[in-house]
Amino acid sequence: MSEAIIKGHVGIGPAVEGIALSASDNFSTRYDLDRDRGVVSRPSHKLYGENYVGRILVLNAAKGGVASAWMLREMVQKEKAPLGLLLNDANPVMAQGAAFAQMPFMDRFETDITQFIKTGDQIIVEPALGLVRILSVD
Repeated sequence: MSEAIIKGHVGIGPAVEGIALSASDNFSTRYDLDRDRGVVSRPSHKLYGENYVGRILVLNAAKGGVASAWMLREMVQKEKAPLGLLLNDANPVMAQGAAFAQMPFMDRFETDITQFIKTGDQIIVEPALGLVRILSVD
């Protein structure tokens, strides 16, 4: 086992370690998630049916509007939230939502993270340093 490091834009929130849940799909808190059950609920989403609670979501781009901010916060309060969120491309609303929820969050990576980080990888997200460490690389 070896370690790989991916650099990204300096992010939001505390450092966190956990298991990745990764897909090349885009991400909407409102339309892709069942926020009461903690699963991806959009049938056309590659992670459909997957439980995201306590996992680090790794997805392509943010989609959706202003509701994302309060929805992320509500998910944290209900203990139905991902452990962290990594996106290739985020929008200001998603960043604001992560800050409001105090959720570890990063975007704008040097590589397409959805191709580099696979579901099941053990990763450490260090938003203040703009680094993601992948611990389970063969």
